[in-house]
Amino acid sequence: MQLQPQAEPTQTATLTTPKKYLPEAIKKIVKETQDTQIQSAKIEYKTTLSEHFKTLADPRKIGMVSHQLIDIITIAVCAIICGAEDWVGVETFGKAKQHWFSQFLELSNGIPSHDTFNSVFNCLSAKELQKCFASWMHDIFKLTDNEVVAIDGKCLRHSYDRKSGKAAIHMVSAWAHNNRLVLGQVKTDDKSNEITAIPELLKLLDIRGCIVTIDAMGCQRSIASEIINRGGDYVLALKGNQGHLHQAVKAYFEAAVAENFDTIEHDFYQTTDGDHGRIETRQYWTIDNLEWLENKENWTGLTSIGMVKRTREIEDKITTEISFYITSLKSDAKRFGDAVRAHWGIENSLHWSLDVTFNEDHARIRKGEGAENFAVLRHIALNLLKQEKSQKVGIANKRLKAASDEDYLFNVLSLQ
Repeated sequence: MQLQPQAEPTQTATLTTPKKYLPEAIKKIVKETQDTQIQSAKIEYKTTLSEHFKTLADPRKIGMVSHQLIDIITIAVCAIICGAEDWVGVETFGKAKQHWFSQFLELSNGIPSHDTFNSVFNCLSAKELQKCFASWMHDIFKLTDNEVVAIDGKCLRHSYDRKSGKAAIHMVSAWAHNNRLVLGQVKTDDKSNEITAIPELLKLLDIRGCIVTIDAMGCQRSIASEIINRGGDYVLALKGNQGHLHQAVKAYFEAAVAENFDTIEHDFYQTTDGDHGRIETRQYWTIDNLEWLENKENWTGLTSIGMVKRTREIEDKITTEISFYITSLKSDAKRFGDAVRAHWGIENSLHWSLDVTFNEDHARIRKGEGAENFAVLRHIALNLLKQEKSQKVGIANKRLKAASDEDYLFNVLSLQ
């Protein structure tokens, strides 16, 4: 039997001393080596946030910046996606995920403190952030013809500040029904209401070929004109704020109903559905003969009027609700009815999610631009979560998965 020669023993240096007992110089070498390894291993991740928000003006003084603005925004959005509801929560999440963030963010000075997040977003221009948001949506999603864009307002109930006398802020948002995402938002002026905010919001949006729906507060001639001038159509609810117009349309439809529309040219559409012991019937009528309507020329694009009758049956109780509308659409009861019903998506899919899933009504961020900017960050998070389609679960469960699965979180963040 031939014996194999033994290999000469290799000379290896084994470090057995615990790290905490190493001389300071060696500790420094170890840290520098680790930092170099992290920097060399950085992943070239490209996110829509980094591309569309990199031009946002930094409100901080030159020379006083310890953290990149895009890093601050990215950490905040990820934290809100995963459940953070204030700046302390954002810092806590950031520190827990610092190693993960270091793979694609600069983080030259680590994770910012909650005070840094607070001060940056308090002085960051909310209008500029909203413009970046709207531009991002415009570049990512191309709205199709007849997309219903619902515009409605929502109050952030706990954003008031008694000490300074600051009232709770009121955000007006645009919701794309088919794409199920927020297109943009603006805050109403402190001494104003949605009437002045809606035109500002429309200027941020590309609504060509879309149908814009607004409740009675937005039934204004200037708003109707703005929608038409920007290439859209409108369906505007009528109530007492348009006294003469509302009364005239209501009286005309009541007379038509009394004679069963026998002598009045119209279009009609009806739907019936129900669940859990509830049956709801919706009836839609449209009329485009408006020769009888005084001052109709004051409403740019006005083409037809509409009536909706909703009848709900719950056990032995029956309730009826009737609403009236003006629209630039031709008389088409189904198209009109689809637009009216789609308008409620902003309540059911947007406002409900913000209140129930993101706990927006209980948010207590109040100073500076902070509350408004945090509202925009919630919209960013909601859009990203809604557009991530690999998980067939609700928003709450998507947030739970994102918080525990970094690969999934980046999939959410990387919406293209």
